Amino acid sequence: MAGQYMQRAATRDYTKWWQRENTFPWFMQQVKPPMGERPGNVLDNYLRCVYGKEPFWMPVYGWEYNTVWPDAMEECNVPEVEGYDWWGVLWTNSSANAGMITKPGTRAIKDFEHWKEEVEVPDLSVVDFETDGKKLQTVQDPDRVHIYECVKGCFERLHEMMPFDETLMAFYTEPELLEDFFQMVADYKIDSMTRIFKYYGRIDGICYHDDWGTARAGFFSYEMLENQILPATKRIFDFVHEQGKFVELHSCGRNMAYVPLMIEMGVNQWTPQANVNDMDYLYDTYGKDMTFTIPLPLAANLSEEERNKKIHEFVDRYGETGRMMCALRCENMADMPAAQQELVNYSHEYYNKLYKR
Repeated sequence: MAGQYMQRAATRDYTKWWQRENTFPWFMQQVKPPMGERPGNVLDNYLRCVYGKEPFWMPVYGWEYNTVWPDAMEECNVPEVEGYDWWGVLWTNSSANAGMITKPGTRAIKDFEHWKEEVEVPDLSVVDFETDGKKLQTVQDPDRVHIYECVKGCFERLHEMMPFDETLMAFYTEPELLEDFFQMVADYKIDSMTRIFKYYGRIDGICYHDDWGTARAGFFSYEMLENQILPATKRIFDFVHEQGKFVELHSCGRNMAYVPLMIEMGVNQWTPQANVNDMDYLYDTYGKDMTFTIPLPLAANLSEEERNKKIHEFVDRYGETGRMMCALRCENMADMPAAQQELVNYSHEYYNKLYKR
């Protein structure tokens, strides 16, 4: 029998779409506009960039993939209105950040010393992943890359279940219990991805979310991340790689100091916050070992010549390692198709010269 927080999951009609219109997951589920002309296979080229294997053009980040965002995974309440997730966390909508936050005062773990008695791990056997997977595949573009959005990583899951300060204190006071908790979450993540990889068609990679820092620095010392975050997280990523898929990390904060550990964990690609991380330093120091995504803002008042010049300068600066994706940020969205095509065409010429094709 399903536990109290899994009752809705056990009885939900998965033939229907459940996300609330104009929420983030709803946007991720929508059909994307055509990509425009590409000089080759999009998936092959994307993987070449992810793994540093001589791409044919610089991928247009955000446009050349479909996000696989299942209704059947309730990492927060589905749809995104106030309510409980499978772990007993009460979520609410915040108009201030246009997303979901844990409702102030909510805690699903009262005493971390007794979390094993308090936490009921979600029973995924009651969820109809097969029906939801068939539904979601109807909006996936077979010509695009398919990336599963694996939200709520090990650290995030814990600080959503009890206050943030208590979560950080557990690193000092209860390291063994903390390790057990993170390994339990890793088991859950692997179980859920096993089902998603089975029922949602072709999945090429995952985007794993676990925020590790503030705008000033990471939350943890290097040793803490290495000893207490890395083991369970690496086990998750090892599983993903064993399935023949890549790992993109979404981790907000000034987390540059953690990049060597990201690489050790098995992260293939990181999309750092550009406003708090030094992009040139990351590229120059680690650009041969990891793929990065950097935004390129393009103002609305640029002429076509000025816009193209900025695109060419971006490719010339960041193209050499073959491990950079460009997130075009057109202030005027009407400029996006032309900007995309210029990025593709110019970077194609650049890589043809670089690799002597």
